[in-house]
Amino acid sequence: MDLTILYRGPLASCDYDCPYCPFAKRRDSTAQLRADRAALERFTGWAREQREDRLSVLFTPWGEGLVRSWYRRAVVELSREPHVERVAIQTNLSCRTEWLAEADRDTVALWCTYHPGQTPHDRFLDRTRRLAALGVRFSVGVVGLPEHLEPALRLRERLPEHVYLWVNAAEGRTYTDEEADRWTALDPLFPFSRSPHRSAGLPCRTGRSVVSVDGDGVVRRCHFVRGELGNLYDGSYRSALRPRPCPLAACDCHIGYVHLESLPLYDVFAGGVLERVPRSMPARPLLPVLPTAAAPG
Repeated sequence: MDLTILYRGPLASCDYDCPYCPFAKRRDSTAQLRADRAALERFTGWAREQREDRLSVLFTPWGEGLVRSWYRRAVVELSREPHVERVAIQTNLSCRTEWLAEADRDTVALWCTYHPGQTPHDRFLDRTRRLAALGVRFSVGVVGLPEHLEPALRLRERLPEHVYLWVNAAEGRTYTDEEADRWTALDPLFPFSRSPHRSAGLPCRTGRSVVSVDGDGVVRRCHFVRGELGNLYDGSYRSALRPRPCPLAACDCHIGYVHLESLPLYDVFAGGVLERVPRSMPARPLLPVLPTAAAPG
């Protein structure tokens, strides 16, 4: 069968300290980093050796993974396995990119987030250009905060035309229609992110063909439903894989609601669901993108 795995180990450290990020900036001890490395190497070993499924893997670390050598190595190794269809990772792109030359470019992909104020604009843009030159599939996105609009517009103007720039609604923020129009002019798919999606009782691919795995190998249907389906390493999860409705009232994170069968996003992102790359670039509406109001003074 085709199985998608969202892997999140114990890594919690990040080199950024974005005030809006639920992960924030933490410092892992040497022992914690060793534990994360061991957990990731165990998962990678399992993924490379198993032959029951055709795998797609998205690494969704709490912190920044690619500044750690073991994440870079895991991405490269899995990309070379014939039964791995896609291996992708969420990253702030603060790391160097040359190591991706060792990966299979038909399999590897990056989900990159631009954090204005945490990295110089030109440095981030240069990293995206290096990815494009290497032939690596990637998307780029920002959190939809008012202070991010102008940097995001500048980024869109200078990104390669084929690179999709997505916008995530800021957690807990309600957007007026005028605000939403500004972001939609930048990302035509922003309406999917603008508000949480009702999901209670609706069919979802998680728990059937998509699962979440933690550093101990515990398998859950997704990152947001705590019930356990079994363990990856003893195979006990397999008997629990079946269609099931979502038990939550709403889903407000892209890595969750993209799998809802009530939404058309598997068609929109066909071939690029994990890395958030649409099948074709969505047309940007001809809406005015207004500058944010200047502070009084």
